[in-house]
Amino acid sequence: MSCNRAENVIYLSFNANSVTGVVQTVAQTFISLMVSPMKLIAPIAVSLLALLAGSATAAEKIVVAGRDGVYADALKLVISLYNEAHPDAPVEQLSLPIDGLLQQATLAAREGVNAYDVIMLDDTWAPQFMSNGWLADLDALGGGLDEDFAKGMRDVSRWPVGTGTAYAVPFIGNVELFAYRSDLMDRPETWDDVLAAAERLNTDGMSGLVFRGKVANPIVSGFVPLLWAYGGDIIDAEGKPVLDSEAAVTALETFIKLADYAPTGVEAYDAAEVRTALQDGTTAMAIELWPSWAPDLDDASKSQVAGKIELIPTPGQVNPPAAMLGSWLLGIPANAPHPEDARAFIDFMTSPEVQKELALQTGTPPTRESVYTDADVVAKYRWYPGQFEALQNARPRPRITQWAEVETILGDFLQLALIGDMDATTALKEANARIADALK
Repeated sequence: MSCNRAENVIYLSFNANSVTGVVQTVAQTFISLMVSPMKLIAPIAVSLLALLAGSATAAEKIVVAGRDGVYADALKLVISLYNEAHPDAPVEQLSLPIDGLLQQATLAAREGVNAYDVIMLDDTWAPQFMSNGWLADLDALGGGLDEDFAKGMRDVSRWPVGTGTAYAVPFIGNVELFAYRSDLMDRPETWDDVLAAAERLNTDGMSGLVFRGKVANPIVSGFVPLLWAYGGDIIDAEGKPVLDSEAAVTALETFIKLADYAPTGVEAYDAAEVRTALQDGTTAMAIELWPSWAPDLDDASKSQVAGKIELIPTPGQVNPPAAMLGSWLLGIPANAPHPEDARAFIDFMTSPEVQKELALQTGTPPTRESVYTDADVVAKYRWYPGQFEALQNARPRPRITQWAEVETILGDFLQLALIGDMDATTALKEANARIADALK
């Protein structure tokens, strides 16, 4: 049986001996209703997750909770390869939208329900899952994290970050990139270069640049590399917010200047608008681009400027370039039914051979450095050298459990500054105070 919903797809086989897929679908529906009313729905959802755990154990299947969309396609390919080679330990896939995945994995962890053997984690969720003891110690299970994984991704897979126990393995190597029209301008090395080029190239038929100005994650993702480049930060080493610094104010003032050369209405732009502007040739630069957007830029059936856009690390200024890391990790819940089999599956799907296959067949950005320099991969994706350069200098977002709330606060005040309702100094001072309260 194939079960499809508007927001997600579950790939599974259904027969008299397995009811896992049915339980997954029902449990997922209840999880999506948890926001209101929480007290009524949560106990039911927990019971359904427990039923899911029991059915999965009875069938001796490895259950993987992961993302939907292109990530689900990548996971589906890996599972098909793994199931062929390991018929005695088959894998089932549960594909969820990002919010649903976080809700369902968090609920299972808090309630101690052994519903999954492997979960996909956005690296910003890792501090919560790792610090709460919700993930298994992968060092104890064997395999480790070899140095072929990019260092930034190895670091966020450990808790405390960089030095502690390995609780995850990097699976998808997302890193923020900068895009520019190489037929119109030279490579910008600094944000001063970006401003100068944007002013020169901004015409009636073309914007100097484009970015995602929508509140929360979109505008924060565009702003943070500028913040780092100008020597600012969100949270310091002691865990205190530092957005009221002179460096942060200068970065935001630059961000506001950049908006003068962006399309009208950029404060509402998200990924679709940025991609359209690049592919239609109506902008000269994009200050934020993610690897999954890249292939269409070179597809002549979709892009009017195929072969004319270069992808590089985000520019530097006072500090060298530091792209934002956006990796996805694989972890094993602390009470997973089949931890040894789960570890074997993770080792398989993050091996150099499988990472290369994923890159070539689905465009999934690798987490292993050797794949970025593989001749076959570079031949297919000409921008991989620039992407690899960005990955080597990438920084993660703050390793705090309250990141989602901090990001929302910062995004709200960044947009108030962007649309002119607050000056940069006031916006960052207010954001800093709200974030300080959130961190208490």
